[in-house]
Amino acid sequence: MKQFLAFVKKEFFHIFRDKRTVLILLAMPVVQIILFGFAITTEVKNAQIAIYDQSKDVVTQQIIQRLQANEYFTLVENISEPSQIEKLMKNGRVSMVLVFEPNFQENIEHLGKADLQVVVDATDPNQAKTMTNYVTSIIMQYQQEFIPLKSEVAPMQIVPQVRMLYNPQMVGAYNFVPGVMGLILMLICAMMTSISIVREKEKGSMEVLLASPIRPIFIIIAKAVPYFVISIGNLATILTLSVFVLNVPIAGSLTMIVAVSLLFILVALLLGLLISNLVKSQVAAMLISGMGLMTPTMILSGMMFPTESMPVILQGISSIIPARWYITIIKKLMIQGVDSVYIVTELGVLILMLLVLLAVSLKTFKKRL
Repeated sequence: MKQFLAFVKKEFFHIFRDKRTVLILLAMPVVQIILFGFAITTEVKNAQIAIYDQSKDVVTQQIIQRLQANEYFTLVENISEPSQIEKLMKNGRVSMVLVFEPNFQENIEHLGKADLQVVVDATDPNQAKTMTNYVTSIIMQYQQEFIPLKSEVAPMQIVPQVRMLYNPQMVGAYNFVPGVMGLILMLICAMMTSISIVREKEKGSMEVLLASPIRPIFIIIAKAVPYFVISIGNLATILTLSVFVLNVPIAGSLTMIVAVSLLFILVALLLGLLISNLVKSQVAAMLISGMGLMTPTMILSGMMFPTESMPVILQGISSIIPARWYITIIKKLMIQGVDSVYIVTELGVLILMLLVLLAVSLKTFKKRL
């Protein structure tokens, strides 16, 4: 029994001496429960909306106040022209616009009903349905307050007319195809690049390569080129299947989609190179590039759940995930068909990430093992 306890004690010592193992065993569950607990939710909170109030009477102001008073919506702008609606949608500033018809209160008083148009960005069908249900519920509650005690019929009727932009059929593939593109390209480039370089270190062949006449930077580039080519093939396959099998249209410029995807592939390759510089074993490289990249990409990039509904801290973390910006660009180009002027911000962030990762990767690359 003493020998058995001695072996158990020895194993505990081995575990606690390895800081990476302790980090994985103790910190990973904490990180995952926080991510899954706060980020995964079917609720939509803080959805950014705009109001086009053509009546500006007491009733419309009361409804707007009710929208602002709940946690579902955040009013970011009052617009004055209908041409601003689609512009705000393409910029990504709002995901829904409420349009009150002229003489809204007069129509209720004289005709007993008034129309409220609800324009929703339906590139994410689930989010669009949820936001529409929230608006309908708020309108129904407002009407219920005016029903007399002995009557079941409201003296007025506000009719929401829903208009789904970019995805009127509410096809789910419109939302997950851009997300899958970002996830696949990130994992293939980052994970496989980091593992292949670390494999050379473990086998001892990296020392031979570094001792050769070839400059170290060209060795690294040579290791990354095959994965770059494979990723281009995967990109072509995904786009082909999306259009001809899933019937997802490419509303924008195909050239721009390919160019942005190549930029994202380079960012992912550099991220894999950085990981390979920081770790010494294939297992560590796989854990960091797999678990460390796959979970945040799926949960925090907006691929599955809207980032606006997450706590502020998680929104900040999501801003450093390259896939978030890439998925946003692909949604705008593929589904909304926007011009390049509407993706300048996201494109600038990806370029900045490319330059930062390049500088850090070159700085941390060790020419001697």
